[in-house]
Amino acid sequence: MKHFLLMLAIVGGVFASIAAFAGERSVSLEVPMSCPTCPYLVQNSLERIAGVRDVAVSYAKQTATVQYDDEKTTVSALAQATADIGFPARVLSSD
Repeated sequence: MKHFLLMLAIVGGVFASIAAFAGERSVSLEVPMSCPTCPYLVQNSLERIAGVRDVAVSYAKQTATVQYDDEKTTVSALAQATADIGFPARVLSSD
């Protein structure tokens, strides 16, 4: 019984550590925008992607910061979403 409990604890620890690597991530994208309406379009395109939890777009900084679930989407999918509407993005930073 002790061995079973020990193995159960080890397996639980392994699954907990795997879960720590998956989940919420953040990325900052440089998004060239030319008008005050552009941030709305960029934000809307990013929010439509499954797994996106929050989007903050700054026209002044020409950036979009996205909180997303890395089990449901990728940075390349986020960048492609902005490119598809005419705003090619470049990754500034990600975690």
